[in-house]
Amino acid sequence: MAKARAIVKRLKAVKNIRKITRTMELIATARFKKAMDRASEAAAYTKKISELVSDLSQANLEFHHPLLEKHETEKNSVLLVLTSNRGLCGGYNSGVLKAALRRHKELIASGQNVRLEISGKRGISFLKFQGIEPSHTYTHFEDRPTFDEVDDLASRYITEYIEGKIDRLDVAYTEFVSASRQQPAVHSLLPIGALEAAAESPATQKYDYEFLPSAQEILEEIVPTAFKARLFKCFLDAAVSEQIARMVAMKGATENANEMVGSLSAQYNRARQSQITSEILEIIGGAAALE
Repeated sequence: MAKARAIVKRLKAVKNIRKITRTMELIATARFKKAMDRASEAAAYTKKISELVSDLSQANLEFHHPLLEKHETEKNSVLLVLTSNRGLCGGYNSGVLKAALRRHKELIASGQNVRLEISGKRGISFLKFQGIEPSHTYTHFEDRPTFDEVDDLASRYITEYIEGKIDRLDVAYTEFVSASRQQPAVHSLLPIGALEAAAESPATQKYDYEFLPSAQEILEEIVPTAFKARLFKCFLDAAVSEQIARMVAMKGATENANEMVGSLSAQYNRARQSQITSEILEIIGGAAALE
């Protein structure tokens, strides 16, 4: 009887866990759909504005924006790593952290001073465990980042790059390719030559632009905007990838819980059957003794 009670207790616990994982799966699914819509819209905008910056940078202009110019020497780099504040999302954080640490080692090996910045409580905890102290940490970027939040961060990077305080900016995050494919990636966002290369295509038609009021004023406005849009897209990609990872992880946990419920139910039935058989045998034995 004690064994049957233990099985019932464990079965109840597994069913409660199944309710939680199923609820989290449904929440992640709803958030994923909203995040994917935002990421898709941002991707179209970022691609178009990057193509425009690429065309303008290749035009025969007297003015060139500082963000388009590569510094003569690269000594001071910033590596921004985007992770999640919450767990239960499978290997989402481990993948991007491995990619970030690889780039971190590469930059240090090349003789650069690397300023490591981490967004997300999970990444911060991991680095503390590894004995690495980041220079900046951010925990206010949730699974629905806003452009205003990213704009403050982007503006600081722009100022530091123009003033020569940093020579390079790399961002490690999980890139959203499609609903079935997300991959850890490390992309260089400053200087913006990386954006130009991504925007170039053999089939892209080149245009001759007429600038009003002037090319300088246009570039001063559009180049920083392109960088901010690209950085914002990194945050959006990370957000939608996190929800997909959590959705898949919780679905797997729910399926495992279903299997465990079935297994425990079978064990309980066998234990109960054995108990009933023993009781019947005791009754028969007692009746035989009275005869």
